[in-house]
Amino acid sequence: MLRNDTKQAGRLLLTLAALSWLPQAATAQDWPPKTVRIVVPFAPGSTPDMVGRVLADSLQARHPGSSFVVENKPGASGNIGTDAVAKAAPDGTTIGISLGGPLAVNTLLFAKLPYNPDTDVAPITLLTQLPSVLAVPASLGVSSVAEFVAKLKSDTKGLAYGSIGAGSLSQLCMEAIAQKAGAKMVHIPYAGSPNAVTALIRGDVQAACLPAIAVTPQAATGAVKILAVSTPVRSAFLPDVPTLKESGIDVQSDAWNALIAPGGTPPAIIATINAEVRKTLGEPAAVEKLKVQLIAPAPTSPEEARKKINDEKALWADVIRAANIKIE
Repeated sequence: MLRNDTKQAGRLLLTLAALSWLPQAATAQDWPPKTVRIVVPFAPGSTPDMVGRVLADSLQARHPGSSFVVENKPGASGNIGTDAVAKAAPDGTTIGISLGGPLAVNTLLFAKLPYNPDTDVAPITLLTQLPSVLAVPASLGVSSVAEFVAKLKSDTKGLAYGSIGAGSLSQLCMEAIAQKAGAKMVHIPYAGSPNAVTALIRGDVQAACLPAIAVTPQAATGAVKILAVSTPVRSAFLPDVPTLKESGIDVQSDAWNALIAPGGTPPAIIATINAEVRKTLGEPAAVEKLKVQLIAPAPTSPEEARKKINDEKALWADVIRAANIKIE
């Protein structure tokens, strides 16, 4: 009998030793664990990357016993990084920054995604919102949306617009404007906002809908003109700039970031992370870092974040269909 008890005790010790080598999982009570990965599905220097690092710095300062590691996994319009989160263990050790593309719009653009945003991803909260603007080169000679639409309709060849890539919010917004105006435009994609702004200044394209922060420095020099913001209401950062809807074109879009976890992450852990993020987005230092980039904190409940994802799909479905936008 003693020999059996000894064997069982030995097996228990071996099992405990083996378990000690497993990655540390989290519970709602002890989150954050020793190491938290924050996956960003875009390259360093992108807006999601900047938001992720502001979040990581704040969490690190409040939890010096843990490490918050930002991992950039760009590619496939944000799908690769979002898939990395979707396939991670649902235990609070991996969270991710994402946005409307990989969470909503890409379901309409790609024939197949490696993950299902409805089931493989658990929204934690929206993080931020940032305004986009309709901008034109000063050389175009228009000063309002009405003048731009008139020029658009009168140009039989179709004016060209720049975007930051096929299927991007900047393309969808411009296609929606053209559709509402009853006109056609020629799409010229660029590798990013700086390239699109350069093309705008040179007159290679006659319009673009881009993040405000990419355009405001050039607008200040007079090289480009900002005609409207695409947000549903005027931006606090650009209070004198009308919305597209105010200007007679009923198009609304806003760029946003969200924080996500793998599907199946316990609701209690989601709630704990949500509360931590709300603290971060309320800190003056974090608010100021975001403000410099014309980004506003916009925390929500997980349910509100899910609704935003669903609303985004509904918002762009008809535009994508009418413009026949696809990504192979």
